[in-house]
Amino acid sequence: MTDHRHPDRFQLSENLNISRVVTGLWQVADIEKDGETIDPQTGGDWLAAYARHGFDTFDMADHYGSAEIIAGNLLARGVAPRALAFTKWCPPPGPMTADVVRAGVEERLRRLGVDRVDLLQFHWWSFQHPAWLEALHELARLREEGLIAEIGVTNFDAAHLQVALSDGVPLMTNQVSFSLVDRRAAHQLSDLCARTNVRLLAYGTLCGGFLSERWLGQAEPSEITDWSKMKYKRFIDVTGGWAGFQSILSAADAIAKKHDVSISNVATRWVLDHPAVAGAIVGARLGERVHTDDNLRLFSFALDADDQARLAEAFDNTTGVPGDCGDEYRRPPFLTASGDLTHHLETIPLPHTATQSPHRTDGKQVLSGSKWEDIAGYARAQQIGNRILVSGTTATAGADRIVASADAEAQTTYVLDKILAALAALGATAEDVVRTRIYIVDEADVEAVSLAHGRVFGAIKPANTLIVVASLIGGYRVEIEAEASLKSDAGQDKGL
Repeated sequence: MTDHRHPDRFQLSENLNISRVVTGLWQVADIEKDGETIDPQTGGDWLAAYARHGFDTFDMADHYGSAEIIAGNLLARGVAPRALAFTKWCPPPGPMTADVVRAGVEERLRRLGVDRVDLLQFHWWSFQHPAWLEALHELARLREEGLIAEIGVTNFDAAHLQVALSDGVPLMTNQVSFSLVDRRAAHQLSDLCARTNVRLLAYGTLCGGFLSERWLGQAEPSEITDWSKMKYKRFIDVTGGWAGFQSILSAADAIAKKHDVSISNVATRWVLDHPAVAGAIVGARLGERVHTDDNLRLFSFALDADDQARLAEAFDNTTGVPGDCGDEYRRPPFLTASGDLTHHLETIPLPHTATQSPHRTDGKQVLSGSKWEDIAGYARAQQIGNRILVSGTTATAGADRIVASADAEAQTTYVLDKILAALAALGATAEDVVRTRIYIVDEADVEAVSLAHGRVFGAIKPANTLIVVASLIGGYRVEIEAEASLKSDAGQDKGL
């Protein structure tokens, strides 16, 4: 019989054996938002109480207030078995040199007071800025050096997780939103996890506390001041509103009564039952509320076929969250506590800058840094009036490194990011693209390449040509060129 005095565990890697309920410390930032910092010794005592119940795996980030310092206080006590501290590094997009990445990791080591980070999770705001892949490779080198036990990412969609894996980055986890309300991770990401060793760490499993008896049958709240609830209320709104959410809550309540557990138990159990999920992150309101006893009940029951069918029926009363995991931070609808992130994203530096064409007054050009631009004498993109032409683009990182050399789909994802980055330097977006041309070397790659193209242009539907060629110079599997047409302020197309 399973011992329910402690949570189940998951062997994530040779280095990490984790509690399947990971204690999240994001609410430290909320507690400290008025400027008063939690005493590290007191905070360490609170974490020690969780660890004594077997909840000895903690998740934090560089921007979760003093969470890293509190966790460091616990780790310094030398209690066996040693607690695990997972943290995140969330740098602003920009050059990711070896020195920049090392400084970010060393800051985590200093705040935690350790020689090695158990799991360093990397977040990136805009994949159009290619430095994210450079940063991951630098983290891999620091892992080989012994400063990091394992590397993870956070809020990566399946396409870019695949790019990193196909490019040889030894990723262990991807931390994403996953709940009865937000079921995106059950699709493309779970499929990718089934083909790889990557596992998901699920956050938002309780939707900021909305998935509990407290909200069953209650009127829709008109005013919310809690950051977490502000965020997850947006998820509820976009998936069918309060009525649809109440349908899910009612189904979970019936299942909870059947098993003599809580609605929160049912919500978390449903997530943990997905094979891709290594652990669910449940937030701790340090010094205020402790839910260890209730969380232990997670491991006292299992959802049966009738339970799954009841939840599936409730899901039919809602719509899915649009897009893939992480899209809520990068494109509308922005499902964050602060809402619309357009202004924030517009302040992120672009990887390229447009310059005046030297030979014509009505032209601009974009150079990306590829060594071939000077050797062959071409630009990544040229703008003439409202017309933008993007050169044939390959999955090249830096001056000449081939990205994901054996994976045409991953190369397509990376190429389209490069094309969008060139367009952005000229004030254009994917919506301005009117034609793409794709060259591949293997007909077997048609579907994979088309899927990657469709993820970007599925709703835009530019004119497209896809050609199988004998080979591409440099050993690439795919090359893509694009044309865009900007619109005037009046919305009239003056381009082609």
